[in-house]
Amino acid sequence: MSNANEAEHTPAQTHPRHNAAASRYELSLPGAAELAVAEYTLAPAPGDGGRARMIFTHTHVPEAMRGKGAAEKLVRAGLADARAHGRCVVPQCSYVALFIKRHMAEYGDLLAE
Repeated sequence: MSNANEAEHTPAQTHPRHNAAASRYELSLPGAAELAVAEYTLAPAPGDGGRARMIFTHTHVPEAMRGKGAAEKLVRAGLADARAHGRCVVPQCSYVALFIKRHMAEYGDLLAE
C-alpha cells in the first residue's frame, strides 16, 4: 500500500482522487506535506443476491489539513462512487459512520443491511 507521505510528489488538488490501486481516496491541499486519505476494501455480494460491499476502514487527515473539510470531501467522493457502482457501504471507520449518521437522508440507503 502507498504511503500517506506521497503528497510531496503530488500537486495540490481541490477534489479527491480515487486511487483504485491503493483502495483509497486521496486529497492534497497547499502547504500540507501528507495526503488526506479515506481507505476501503471491497467485498463481493453475498450469495443471497445482495449488493457488493464497500467497507470504509480508515480515514486520516493530517493535522495541517484539519478543519478544512478534507475528510468530508473524501467520504462524499467514496459514497458517490459506491452509489454509482451499486454497492452498499459498511462504515467500519468511526468518521464515516458518524458522517452517514449525520446525513441519513442523503446516504442512509447505502448502508449494508
